[in-house]
Amino acid sequence: MITKIDMNSPEFLAEFEKTEAFTDKVCEQFGFAYTPLDEVKESIQQGLTRNKLIYGKRYCPCFMVIGSTPEEQANAGNRLCPCTPALTVEIPQTGKCHCTIFCTPEHARELAKEENMEEIAHTHTRGLSKEECDALMKKKQIDGNELEALLEARKHGVVNFNLVDTREWMEWISNRITGTDFLIPTTSFHDALSQLSGKENIPVILYCYSGSRSAYCQRILLQMGYKTVLNLEHGIMAYDGECENGE
Repeated sequence: MITKIDMNSPEFLAEFEKTEAFTDKVCEQFGFAYTPLDEVKESIQQGLTRNKLIYGKRYCPCFMVIGSTPEEQANAGNRLCPCTPALTVEIPQTGKCHCTIFCTPEHARELAKEENMEEIAHTHTRGLSKEECDALMKKKQIDGNELEALLEARKHGVVNFNLVDTREWMEWISNRITGTDFLIPTTSFHDALSQLSGKENIPVILYCYSGSRSAYCQRILLQMGYKTVLNLEHGIMAYDGECENGE
């Protein structure tokens, strides 16, 4: 049976205030920072509040609560916030706990930078900075908005990369992303790859129609020792930027 909790009830709101005070205290006690993603923070705090009302303890809402009685729940090793795995393994090793509400200050700053970069790349409110481009180029997959922002930044000399189409020649002349540097078809990939000879240290962004062929070529290039290879997720079919055709 699903336990339904009214988040607008006086009982929930009062307990939510206590949960906020509790998580504030955790941050102060351990020197943590909250995630800069406010929606994530609030969602986890709501989940902690819900579990407190149902079970009497703030079990981590990212995991199921095992056990029908308090004794069974205590013996089942349920994650009680702040949980031992987060304190001893997750935060020391990755900078954040599993549910990401608690971070090291350094990790929180990096997340804030990434969040700002994502907003800029998807809204085009301004051009990407070099630091933001560097952060994007560390990703394995980028979407169409991010590629569009990177191509704009490349025009201004902020970033350098080769954009490679891995489709076939007929697809290339029919429609391709403006700014594509090379056509290296998947079916003749190793032969056509000679076009990148001497350019192995320049980052590569690959695309195809849907993202599957280019993902396959991405794995090959990484195995060959190319250091930075990104794939356009969902390919040209999901790209809304400028395209062109012809030979």
